[in-house]
Amino acid sequence: MFHRFRTSLIHKIFNHLVYALLLLPITVLASSNLPSNARDKIIQQAIDDALWQKVEWLNLLHYNKEYGSYVSQVDDKRFFYAEDGSTNPQAELIETIKNLFQKTDNPNQQTQCRFVARSRWLSEQLDIKQDHLPKVHCDEYLEWRKLTQADSVTMIFPAYHLNSPSSMFGHTLLRLDNASSSKSEWLSFAVNFGADINNDDNSLIYAYRGLAGGYPGIFITEPYFKKIQEYNRIEHRDIWEYKLNLSPEETQTMIDHLWELKTINFDYYFFDENCSYRLLELLEVARPDVELTDEFILTAIPVDTVRAIKNAKLIKSVSYRPARASRIQYTLTTMDQQQRTLVLKLAEDINILQSDDFASLPTKEQKQIVDLAYKYLRYQKTKQARDPASAKRSHRLLQKLNDYPVEIDISNTMPVPSAPEEGHKSKRATLALGQRLNNNYAELGFKMAFHDLEDNKEGFLQGAQINIGSIKIRAEDNVGLRLYQLDFVDIFSLTPRDDFFNPLSWKINTGFERQLTKDKDQLVYQLSGGAGGTWQIIKNHQFYALATGRLEINKQLKNFFEPAIGFNTGFLSHFKNTTAHLEFSGEQLQENIYRLRVQYTQNYSISTNHSIKLFAKHQWQDNGIEFSDINLNYQYYF
Repeated sequence: MFHRFRTSLIHKIFNHLVYALLLLPITVLASSNLPSNARDKIIQQAIDDALWQKVEWLNLLHYNKEYGSYVSQVDDKRFFYAEDGSTNPQAELIETIKNLFQKTDNPNQQTQCRFVARSRWLSEQLDIKQDHLPKVHCDEYLEWRKLTQADSVTMIFPAYHLNSPSSMFGHTLLRLDNASSSKSEWLSFAVNFGADINNDDNSLIYAYRGLAGGYPGIFITEPYFKKIQEYNRIEHRDIWEYKLNLSPEETQTMIDHLWELKTINFDYYFFDENCSYRLLELLEVARPDVELTDEFILTAIPVDTVRAIKNAKLIKSVSYRPARASRIQYTLTTMDQQQRTLVLKLAEDINILQSDDFASLPTKEQKQIVDLAYKYLRYQKTKQARDPASAKRSHRLLQKLNDYPVEIDISNTMPVPSAPEEGHKSKRATLALGQRLNNNYAELGFKMAFHDLEDNKEGFLQGAQINIGSIKIRAEDNVGLRLYQLDFVDIFSLTPRDDFFNPLSWKINTGFERQLTKDKDQLVYQLSGGAGGTWQIIKNHQFYALATGRLEINKQLKNFFEPAIGFNTGFLSHFKNTTAHLEFSGEQLQENIYRLRVQYTQNYSISTNHSIKLFAKHQWQDNGIEFSDINLNYQYYF
């Protein structure tokens, strides 16, 4: 899990001296000679001062107050001394104090070594003299601190990744930085909290266990350069880095507490007790006077936790690390069609270097084309086994690139997009007035998370729809109040294809909706999905076409699970303050039952978290039936 780095002998000696001084209270402790009555007085003082109610203690033990009682978020008995320590902060405090004065056979199991942050805080609060504690040398902890020589912390947000169920909402982790290192970003350690999954579990089992708390969650520390490779180069995700304003002392407290959590299990829940929530708890330990977790009751979506640290004024600076694919795509936009064609050809055939089309170009353009062809070829081979032919082309391109004069500058500054936390918030409430089947209605809607195709795209992936837990309730004339729609999962990924990139566009949706079937308007359950392609007509304007399939549970149909095949195609256009979406779709069921529809959506952003949406749909069905559904709604994101 942890890796050593080679250092000079002088550097090693210096580090040993520094840490010997820094950790003197832990490494040079006298034998425990404290009389039992004196220890009892210390315990009584802790009770009189109600230390167990202090926010520092509650944070160190991860206690939350639920229905008037305390419950620790840690689900591992090894983290507690008291039998009821997970629900009794006072009992756990008393037992921890008792264990401070008890010597163990294994020094690394001594309380001062196991629970460094906890021990230091109690010693400071109770003025415990070091010569009253057992003499120990915390070998394992000292080795850990040599590896994690950090004096500042950066929160890392790898952007959304639709093709991974665990990462479609983004992700957060922490980076432990050392200001004295000139290459601290690469040599820093990353702190990540995640589910300890079974690699044999398929996507359905993973989703179920992730939602139901079926996986243990653990903290993992590993070199940051591995995370750059994983997110930036393999998964092609942009990375946002938020340097925090924690002091060196606060950083040390957080790292010491992280040591206490090493190998300790938490329950992992995909929506709330997840990677982002646990990292906020670490930051609360570092700076107890901030409250970061209180607002996350139902969900803790990564981008919302970034907003939380921003609102708490913890962010010192922000930097953007675009993925390799993002850099390639931007560079392509700066080239004309002839240059892009040469890049594509050169990546496939090294002999293009000798062609007249290439040789006739200015030297700077040649260097740009060779550089991009090399990067594109390396991008293509990501996750693929080594191919001798492409490896040879890559080597030849690199040689050619090195032949050009160094002073020819081909670098270009990629514009920084809107930061994820600048986008609209994740939950949404709606109020609509409309008419369907010639029946007027008022509609209330709620969405747990977190973005529609028509929503303001600032801070989000363009062409990405990710919705979980959407509900619409309508009060209709002559009908009354009833459920109109309940979507459990609604994901739509529209990524444009071109000569360089050929991503698959896809969608999946499941939930309850109202369908008019054989003159009966009733609630049906459906599972639908599709795949196809998306093409960019001009910038911010896309056309897509998908083949779709559907399973429907509808009492008016022949089968309990009624299959259908269909299509879904449309145009999506993003403007400065509004988005327009025109869509044509339909499906064919058995017994010559079919549905065809055209719908238009126009969403106008009043501000980041307020918008007005116009929705209009007309549907044709078997037996000459046709009807419309039109509404105007106000949307509030929170």
